[in-house]
Amino acid sequence: MSATEGSSSGGGTVEYIQHHLTNLCAGDCDPVTHQAAGFFAWHLDTIFISVALGLLIIFMGMRVTRKATPGVPGGFQNFMESILEFVSGQVRDSFPGHNPIIAPLALTIFLWVWIMNFMDLIPVDLLPLVAHFFGIQYLKAVPTTDLNTTMAMSLTVFLMVLYYNIKIKGPIGFLKMFLFHPFGKFLVPVNIVMTAIEELAKPLSLGLRLFGNMFAGELVFLLIALLGGAATVGLGMLIWLPLQVVLDLAWLLFHILVITLQAFIFMVLTIVYLGMAHTEDH
Repeated sequence: MSATEGSSSGGGTVEYIQHHLTNLCAGDCDPVTHQAAGFFAWHLDTIFISVALGLLIIFMGMRVTRKATPGVPGGFQNFMESILEFVSGQVRDSFPGHNPIIAPLALTIFLWVWIMNFMDLIPVDLLPLVAHFFGIQYLKAVPTTDLNTTMAMSLTVFLMVLYYNIKIKGPIGFLKMFLFHPFGKFLVPVNIVMTAIEELAKPLSLGLRLFGNMFAGELVFLLIALLGGAATVGLGMLIWLPLQVVLDLAWLLFHILVITLQAFIFMVLTIVYLGMAHTEDH
């Protein structure tokens, strides 16, 4: 469904937005709304696109490694090395001590989240139209606008935080953190509640922040696309279509900053949370 079709059909604006915000669901899905109706529901578009983008990152990394030169690097190699140096600097500044897994993890998160966010810059009707040509009714092209993606990533980070908390502090030290942090031994019940809230807030803040910003950005692109669909042949096209182009370009340029900032925030918070898990006094 394109913006023009959506705006010309009955109640087209709502249907157009709902169509673009509906995942390709398989398994335990509602046959009417096509939304997940149970635990065993799979968003195939989210899984396929996120895995494909992950494989693209691996391919790019292998390509740079194979063609790396010890002398003056080429343009693409220089670009990738600058990203690597940027991420390494963030790890050095935010992570105490040394853990060989942190820098590769931070680099993977930054690149993967950024390239998934980048899908939001592709025209909103393009990939759904291509999918419709192949008989695929629904396609949500931005994996990070799916709460399942962002929460799965944040829960993975959270499990790593728990693992290193127990590994570094030991089971007794981890238990003491819940019992005596932050108010000392005289307020143990309060400490347990406060520490549990603090720990649970970490995956929630990671997942919901990324999802909220990307979902809002996708919605703005859909609303801008509807301006072109609202234009009728004639004088209206001379007003609405140029306005759509200007707004789309302005939001596109601003959204480049947004998608980069969201990838950066997710990466930095991951480093900080893992750094806190590596300190014995927290």
